[in-house]
Amino acid sequence: MHPQRRTIAIVGYGTAGQALAVLLSRDHHDVHVFERAAAPGPVGAGFLLQPTGLDVLWQMDLLPDVLAHGAAVRRLYGDTPCGRTVMEMGYAGLDARLHGVGMQRGALFTLLAQAWAHPGNLQADTTIVEVDAVQGRVRDARGQWHGPYDLVIAADGSASTLRTQVQATQLDREYPWGALWCLLPRGDWAYPDELRQRYVAARKMIGLLPVGTRPGDAQPRLSFFWSLPRDQFAQWERDGLQRWLDEIAALWPEAHARLDGVRDTAQLARAGYRDAVMTRWSRERLVLAGDAAHAMSPQLGQGVNMALMDALALRDALRAHTDRDAALQAYAAQRRAHVAIYHFWSRWLTPLFQSERDNLARARDVLFKPMGRMPGGHGHMLRVLSGTQRGWIGKLALTPGFIAAMSEHAAQASSADNHAWRAFPGE
Repeated sequence: MHPQRRTIAIVGYGTAGQALAVLLSRDHHDVHVFERAAAPGPVGAGFLLQPTGLDVLWQMDLLPDVLAHGAAVRRLYGDTPCGRTVMEMGYAGLDARLHGVGMQRGALFTLLAQAWAHPGNLQADTTIVEVDAVQGRVRDARGQWHGPYDLVIAADGSASTLRTQVQATQLDREYPWGALWCLLPRGDWAYPDELRQRYVAARKMIGLLPVGTRPGDAQPRLSFFWSLPRDQFAQWERDGLQRWLDEIAALWPEAHARLDGVRDTAQLARAGYRDAVMTRWSRERLVLAGDAAHAMSPQLGQGVNMALMDALALRDALRAHTDRDAALQAYAAQRRAHVAIYHFWSRWLTPLFQSERDNLARARDVLFKPMGRMPGGHGHMLRVLSGTQRGWIGKLALTPGFIAAMSEHAAQASSADNHAWRAFPGE
């Protein structure tokens, strides 16, 4: 396939920007990336790659490295301190060949950076503050104009300063709740293939996700998070670390044991989230991708996966249409059909897990698990959590080659485990 060669500017070098740089450069477009950070790198601790995101990485020939560094996650489980199970989902109910992959942000950042053949086209320490959508030029904070480009892709994250220049903002608001994050040594953690969460009403949520290793660091790790209202970050720091650690010890002793090496509040990163909805994703030569196009609550954990899917969809649209406007319309139509249902569910589920609405939390604790056992309910919930729900009743098809690759990887892993057991039967 020989798509029309274009000059393309990408603003932002997060997951969406990185994946776009790789995919579009491989199609021989002339790609230039602008990143505001002086030393580009990952932001955050870890995330859960769903089958949708893994499918994209397979199509980018990165799946073997992702599986080598990530941790297979086969079960999602959440309970209360008194032992009531609130959520229990296994990927086997969707397809026995599939599972999620917990991964460190640093690992995916490195793999995507290594996959881009033109790192010299990354211009760091350059904040883009304006886009001339008609001429395809971008202006940085120093006043210098760059371009013109055939296409400018704004992939500058959930707090995008460029989405308003599409002139189609329907909603853009900050969520009152955020989170504290850090990476911890996995050690002898008892749940190496599960995302485990503990809830105290909807006011407190603790989570531990296995996220494997990263290039240059063979230590398997866990991604830890603690839900907290954004306006309480400063008070949390003033209260001191020991008071917080004592609270975790009372709520979840197993999680507290993992935090043995945390001795300073500076070891935990703060994260905030936004809810952004656009009536369209492009104007003239400017188009949005990733969280800049559809920021949402992290409750369903789809951000990285959707960024990867956006990148692949935009590449495919540019392949299929020589006319720019037709390509951008095709891209937006495909992705919005998938994103809309996740905007809806993230907006409605967030108060059940991050709010001060105790009545909603009590109803969640009683009803959430039984609802998942209702006819059709379990499959629907699994599709939503795995990223494979499309619209209210549709299913997002995964690439057969990807599913075959996951099946082959599982068979190889099983064979290796059996070999190890035969070699060391007493271990």
